[in-house]
Amino acid sequence: MTEPQFQTMMLNVRVQPRAKRNAVQPAAGGGLKVYVTAPPEDGRANDAVVETIAEWLGVKRRQVEIVSGATNRNKVVRVTNISQAQLDAALRPRS
Repeated sequence: MTEPQFQTMMLNVRVQPRAKRNAVQPAAGGGLKVYVTAPPEDGRANDAVVETIAEWLGVKRRQVEIVSGATNRNKVVRVTNISQAQLDAALRPRS
């Protein structure tokens, strides 16, 4: 049995603050659309984005970091130490 290969992944994210619920969906044109209930004040929406993506991918919060766009709705998020299996499971449509 082989060891899982872990990698670092960069995600292009469009954020919708003050949404009805926290959710992650594929965005038109690639990337992800992340809906968060938090308002875009005092970094609360950014914290919610990190938490929502971490939960969606099944990784720890410390593995998710906003590297660009902290004050913008368009962000680049880095996820470290994620396996291909975790990524595939997150991208699989849920019913």
